Amino acid sequence: MKLLTAIIQPDKLTEMKDSLFSVGITKMTVSSVQGCGRQAGYEEAYRGNVIQVNLLRKVRVDIALNDDSVEPCIEAIISATRTGKVGDGKIFIRELEECIRIRTGERGSAAIG
Repeated sequence: MKLLTAIIQPDKLTEMKDSLFSVGITKMTVSSVQGCGRQAGYEEAYRGNVIQVNLLRKVRVDIALNDDSVEPCIEAIISATRTGKVGDGKIFIRELEECIRIRTGERGSAAIG
């Protein structure tokens, strides 16, 4: 089992969800976050003051996956979010030690579904 975390542009969320649904991945947790990588932010003037904006709006998507779903998930995310420009995002994959469905008590791969 793996836990996949994708950090993407907010305007790409709908495309990514549609792409994931097309490969049968429908379970995810979505959060609004702020951060910066190579984009490094920008400067803007507000009431005569120059403000350094270095934390940009992003969307974080967490998906618990069985091992056979990892590659289709990665391909779906990349095909929906890649523009070729700095700031497209990142995908992180970690081992998931355990998953427990609270409602039924199922554990492991059965709990992920």
